[in-house]
Amino acid sequence: MLSFIARRLIFSAFVVIGVLTLVFVSLHLAPGDPIDMLISPEGGGRAGPEIIAQLRSKYGLDQPLIVQYLNYLGNVLQLDLGTSIRNGRPVLQEVLRLYPATFELTLASLFVAALLGTLTGVLAALHKGGFVDHLSMTLALLGVSLPHFLLGLLLMLVFSLQLGWLPPSGREAGFGWESLKHLIMPAATLGVATTAIIGRLVRSSMLDVLKEDYVRTASAKGVHRRAVVMRHAFRNALIPLVTVLGLEFGVLLSGAVIAESIFAWPGLGRYLILGINGRDFPVVQGAVIFIATTFVLVNLVVDILYSFLDPRVQYA
Repeated sequence: MLSFIARRLIFSAFVVIGVLTLVFVSLHLAPGDPIDMLISPEGGGRAGPEIIAQLRSKYGLDQPLIVQYLNYLGNVLQLDLGTSIRNGRPVLQEVLRLYPATFELTLASLFVAALLGTLTGVLAALHKGGFVDHLSMTLALLGVSLPHFLLGLLLMLVFSLQLGWLPPSGREAGFGWESLKHLIMPAATLGVATTAIIGRLVRSSMLDVLKEDYVRTASAKGVHRRAVVMRHAFRNALIPLVTVLGLEFGVLLSGAVIAESIFAWPGLGRYLILGINGRDFPVVQGAVIFIATTFVLVNLVVDILYSFLDPRVQYA
């Protein structure tokens, strides 16, 4: 197991470096220049050719692309993500400050999706072809079809403006009911599509497992229906669910960019959007590195969980 984890960590490091490389090249090949954005009237200032040259030299933008890449890669290996071109603040410091809010939102969304999706999928499988099955799958299709930005605006319109039950935006510090109220709508906005995916997957997995001989044998022996479903069927349907949860965590983490923009959630997503709009290369690269690193580590945890869920899974 330890050798497997070591190999996966090495492989994950190469994945993160690959993501960093793609983002670096994409940013520098895309039209627009961060210095031009900074000194434009919209950016808040004007400057002559000498000042522009000094700024480009300060941030290393006057060097060849390969030199810029190697310098940045060396800095990242030393845990230096650079400084923001727009405000001069260290990117690592800003990312570490904002990342907990994004992680909290992503985790809450995944919890909502896993809980509701699993419950929906199990009920649909146990009532195959019935009203509950058709209703749950219809709602799942609707959930997948709704874009995040539209669902977020609808929730805000109903629960904030019309009913006044939940705050429309922001994040309340702490762990009380007030902080939870700020989290409900962003988490629901992110989690609905994933709930639909998990519900359909759990339904399919449960239907396959319920047909297995050991489940029929347990039922024939007179084992209680609930014990058959939870102890025998549901546990063996968990492996594909755990796989999807690991993948969906990355989807939710990236989707938090939209939810944070809608609900003014002070997290990494809004920071990334501001960096993209301002062509702030260090900000965009630093935020993407943290998102990619989180994604590969979560998938490593998922792989390790396989051996606990299914004793037949062993790692050489």
